[in-house]
Amino acid sequence: MSKDSITDRFDRQARDLRISVTDRCNFRCRYCMPADVFGPDYQFVPREDILSFEEIERLVRIAVPMGIRKIRLTGGEPLLRRGIVQLVRSLSTVEGIEDLAVTTNGTRLGRNAEDLRAAGLDRVTVSLDALDPDVFARMNGVGATAGRIVEGIRKALAAGLGVKVNTVVQRGVNEGEILPLVRLGRELGVTVRFIEFMDVGETNRWEMNQVVPAREVRERIEAEFPLEPVARSYRGEVAQRFRFRDGGGEGGVIASGTEPFCRDCTRLRVSAEGKLFTCLFARQGHDLLGLLRSGESDDAIRNALAGIWRDRDDRYSEIRGQDSHPKPEMSYLGG
Repeated sequence: MSKDSITDRFDRQARDLRISVTDRCNFRCRYCMPADVFGPDYQFVPREDILSFEEIERLVRIAVPMGIRKIRLTGGEPLLRRGIVQLVRSLSTVEGIEDLAVTTNGTRLGRNAEDLRAAGLDRVTVSLDALDPDVFARMNGVGATAGRIVEGIRKALAAGLGVKVNTVVQRGVNEGEILPLVRLGRELGVTVRFIEFMDVGETNRWEMNQVVPAREVRERIEAEFPLEPVARSYRGEVAQRFRFRDGGGEGGVIASGTEPFCRDCTRLRVSAEGKLFTCLFARQGHDLLGLLRSGESDDAIRNALAGIWRDRDDRYSEIRGQDSHPKPEMSYLGG
């Protein structure tokens, strides 16, 4: 732990910083950016109000002495942001960062994998919700095919990037894709993690009866591939990990709804327009862009960040149903 690391009201250390580099995406996934809401006339954040690469790098350098060790670039779809490889190159030089990752839908991964790895990226997490063409097309909302995503994963692996696959499972939509995706993960040698459909934002029409509990996901997998649990490698790891008893690799489930893990959350999130959120389900963000553009010193901004984290008492998933405040959209925060 850094000598300057800070903890919140539940003794959670700030360790992970997730930065959205754009609120735009080329998918319209039903659980994130449903097409009937995010249509052609939707007003995204004006480009002049989005964090510049210089501001992002400055923010990361400010955050490291607080104990931040992991940086993840998100979106929207981060590979849509022009110059993203240069941003990765800049962030890879920041002393103290131990893990630099990107979350992507994979559509542009194949063409960028080698450059991203050469720039210093460590890992990618690829969102892939189905292999069946019809199911995947319905879920991504734009008719994209899974083959392109899988090819991107192969090229990322060939480039030397670490790869994980995330799958959001929704009742009556894609639970039949669990085992095909497990088989793909075993074939490629990548970890596939299944995420319970979450009530993020106000537009995805979430209901609890649409959630496939992590327990059920494990049971479906166990019916074909015997499993054994794997201990979490650090406090704040959100996935419940398991390995295949036959030596065929690992998988995991993320159970925000049925088995909340708020008490160990170590994440800070920054939206594309520079607002700091202490929880994926937070009421509102704190204006960092204003601080970064106001002439404040690095120390002053770091003190502001530290004060926000020390006051943090978020545990939304543990008290779900007791607090029904409006929540920011997944595409705005980047997950």
